[in-house]
Amino acid sequence: AHAREMGADLRDQPFFFSKPADAIVPPGAPVPFPPATTELHYEIELVAALKGGGRDLTPEEAIDLVFGYAVGVDLTRRDLQNAAKAKGQPWEAGKAFDASAPISAIRPMTGLPPEGAVTLAVNGVEKQRGEIADMIWNVAEVIAKASQLWTLEAGDLIFTGTPEGVGPIVRGDHVAGEVEGVGKLAFTLV
Repeated sequence: AHAREMGADLRDQPFFFSKPADAIVPPGAPVPFPPATTELHYEIELVAALKGGGRDLTPEEAIDLVFGYAVGVDLTRRDLQNAAKAKGQPWEAGKAFDASAPISAIRPMTGLPPEGAVTLAVNGVEKQRGEIADMIWNVAEVIAKASQLWTLEAGDLIFTGTPEGVGPIVRGDHVAGEVEGVGKLAFTLV
């Protein structure tokens, strides 16, 4: 539903962007408000953690690479992303910055993730709700498509997309998310 919310056609090819290693914020740590933005948005996502790698994988081969799953929040400097999109420029300034990927502990499990709800609340008010089954591209397909662009390796974390309802957060906000059957994530924006 987030793809429709942003004006995309269903089943368009998935697209990817990278985040630096220092984007990861471990469970329970506060998340600093980033510089150079006045419009920081949350996007709750299921995260696949890989135990192996490869290139040009089929979905069946791709799902065999999964070590486990986590809950992640893709933080986006939406004002910078929108400015880049308007000029046809890369999104790195809007997506790839320090502490832009808070993540829960990785729950070891192989195969496809449980079919459960994906939710996010800000200050106790639910903002996002979807189901794993609502994903346009399932986890195996997302990993396989990524392997057509890059050689995947053990330790790679793949955020898989978000339900509708993304929106802004400000300093002091408490963000809590859950992927049913996978885990929970909570942080405060400082």
